[in-house]
Amino acid sequence: MPSSGPAGLKRELGLRDLVLTQILFVVGLTNFGNSAKLGASHVVFWLAAIVLFYIPQAMVVIHLNRWRPVEGGLYEWARAAFGDLAGFLVGWNLWIYAMALMSEIGLTTVTNLAYAIGPSAIWLADSKLVVAAATAILIFALAAVSILGLSVGKWIYNLGGITVLLLLGALLMANFVPHQRQTLSLAIPPLTLLNLNILGKLAFFALGGFEYVAVFAGECREPARLIAKSVMIAAPIIAALFIFGTSAVLAVVDPADVDLVSPVLQAISVAARPLVLTAHLVSVFFLLLLVSRLAQSSINFAVNSRLPMVAGWDHLLPAWFTRLHPTRSTPINSALFVAAATLALALAGIAGAGRQEAFQLLQNASAIFYGLTYLVMFAIPIAGRAAPSMSLRWAAASGFAMTLLCVVLSIFPIINVPNRLIFSMKISGTVIACNALGALIYRLQTRRSAHSPEG
Repeated sequence: MPSSGPAGLKRELGLRDLVLTQILFVVGLTNFGNSAKLGASHVVFWLAAIVLFYIPQAMVVIHLNRWRPVEGGLYEWARAAFGDLAGFLVGWNLWIYAMALMSEIGLTTVTNLAYAIGPSAIWLADSKLVVAAATAILIFALAAVSILGLSVGKWIYNLGGITVLLLLGALLMANFVPHQRQTLSLAIPPLTLLNLNILGKLAFFALGGFEYVAVFAGECREPARLIAKSVMIAAPIIAALFIFGTSAVLAVVDPADVDLVSPVLQAISVAARPLVLTAHLVSVFFLLLLVSRLAQSSINFAVNSRLPMVAGWDHLLPAWFTRLHPTRSTPINSALFVAAATLALALAGIAGAGRQEAFQLLQNASAIFYGLTYLVMFAIPIAGRAAPSMSLRWAAASGFAMTLLCVVLSIFPIINVPNRLIFSMKISGTVIACNALGALIYRLQTRRSAHSPEG
């Protein structure tokens, strides 16, 4: 049965809001760095990712959302198909994924600021104290927006989606800068471990995310129809932006020199060097990038604050998480808890690692947490749940295989790190420990509920 949550949630999101939110969330600007590492052959991997993952993902998401268009999205789909424990662990991994993704916000913001100011400010990106302070301020600002609710948040998402389009429009202009490099090629890149790692990231980590807005189904007008329509409108736009955006990065930056933390601003700043107003242009683009990054993080935070609330409705977490703000009708306790947990994870990632290594640790760990939830999502049609057609099962099998590729290879770095074994052990150990903790919390909570007077 769907969650029996309160009827006080406000239906704020329409088709325009959903399309811009899809573009904002799916087009992660750091993903251009991964694809640029392939050189001109990125086109082949993007096309493979679109056919083997992107289209199957859209098919499965549209089907499952029509099957169960309720607040909680993938959490509710997994719970209905495989039971409470599967649903809880899916929600748990989504929750940790979003926290890991948001924990990058201070690092990416300070890095972009350093690019905007110029070479004299590069030290800011390598200062753990500066990054930690920026992280704390930004995370609690996101909590405030989440508590205000989607009546405010949807305008931030719309602005963020428009900002992403403006940034990528500026990036695409780099394709017209005179250059000697080949930026588009249909030559198949060698199938090395590194390249397969990047393919998995392009398929899953860059093109994943369409199911995310389904978490807001209870706050969306006509969720069964509008969420599916938003996917079909946004999908071709996003595919074109990724292919030609990567080409633009390669037009001005050598693959070996691409900055994985901020490839878009790096490319724009290099392309703008011949112009007299370079410094002012880069500052403007930094502000645009900051707006888009904050808007993306705002979506993550809003989703993250709702997952514990929905689990609380189902008695899988304490009822404390279900408390709504008296006037805004938003999960205030959950939002504050998520802010504190995200800050703790961010500070742990920053400690003891260099800037690019810290970014890779946070990004790879978040890819695995998110990937585990997608494996469950694709398993629903494969297992014959929700009465799918054979074509949908084949699509789900393709999506499952590509997701598994990303999950397995994400324990390896795509940059040079001091110790590759320690890097892999940090990631795999974190994922195993977090899921063991989630299973323990589920067991304790269900046992408590069974022995409570209401249970």
